[in-house]
Amino acid sequence: MSTKPTDDIDAFRMIAEVLKDFKPDDQQRILRWSSEKLGLQQSFAGPGAPPVQQPGAEQHHAAVATSPYAEQGGGGGQDIKSFITTKNPRNDVQFAATVAYYLQFEAPSSERKSSINKEDLKEACRKVGRVGRERLKNPGQTLRNAHTLGLLDKSGEPGHFSVNTVGENLVAMTLPSDGTSKGKPNRRTKPKVSRGSKKTPGTRTNKA
Repeated sequence: MSTKPTDDIDAFRMIAEVLKDFKPDDQQRILRWSSEKLGLQQSFAGPGAPPVQQPGAEQHHAAVATSPYAEQGGGGGQDIKSFITTKNPRNDVQFAATVAYYLQFEAPSSERKSSINKEDLKEACRKVGRVGRERLKNPGQTLRNAHTLGLLDKSGEPGHFSVNTVGENLVAMTLPSDGTSKGKPNRRTKPKVSRGSKKTPGTRTNKA
């Protein structure tokens, strides 16, 4: 591969692009071998086990709104404001993917949606409390940008988008990515010692 991924999203998109033309059982084998090569403890179907098939765009839209990652997040245990605050998306496209994920997998059953449009994004901004500069100027363009970056798929209805596997991985596994848990530890500044005044603790200077 000539280009190196610059972040998690690029890596997800690159892996998905490489694997998309392989059969499901081949995809499972490649992922299992890669996991073993990297020393990761992941659970992949072994030989003879039924392959875990990742849903394509059409299957994804028609599937029941249950994510393999939803169990980790509690499944409807939080309101949208709490969920967005917990995930802390860093930019507008991550915010859009997080909203789409929440409405598909985490919202109360009566509020769940398999896809979102610009009105849903505007309503999410209102509920979360994004005002002033934080409010999206063009929610429709934000959704299209998220699609271009590979976080959302177009739905069958014009102007509607649904979170895809890359977006699910971002929201469920990567966010929050504000550096509070994965960032580099703060370096403690060592006290400066002036030259010529070094003394061993506990020693006395003999006076003539």
